[in-house]
Amino acid sequence: MTVSININGQDHELDVPPETPLLWALRDNVKLTGTKFGCGLAQCGACTVHMAGQPIRSCVTPVSAVVGQHITTIEGIDTKAAKAIQAAWEELAVPQCGYCQSGQIMAASALLANNPSPTDNDIDAAMNGNICRCATYVRIREAIKQAAKESAQG
Repeated sequence: MTVSININGQDHELDVPPETPLLWALRDNVKLTGTKFGCGLAQCGACTVHMAGQPIRSCVTPVSAVVGQHITTIEGIDTKAAKAIQAAWEELAVPQCGYCQSGQIMAASALLANNPSPTDNDIDAAMNGNICRCATYVRIREAIKQAAKESAQG
């Protein structure tokens, strides 16, 4: 079956079964490998992408569920919030191994897009389920706070 999906602003016609997880369509068919496979159960957040601006877990989302939607991956995110998040991530040396970072950045940028001044509780709620095996959670929270301040200023 052919499905039409808009990914990072470009329409893609994919010849995949409708139950194919979006993650594999992105990685195997569209060759966007920034979105990572972590658990396959929507529990770790490594596969987080945006659908219409909201974070979703691509490992359990079938391509049939995203037809007609706008999907944004780490390769295509270019919002003000995302740029501030990425800059703060670098400045505060958030990544260790880096494997979970695309999912972390996607979740954090969705948070700031919807809540430009999050509290610690807001950050915890938005990032809940995005696992960092290197345990850089303190730096992740500080980077989100810094990005929020920078976004508010400029």
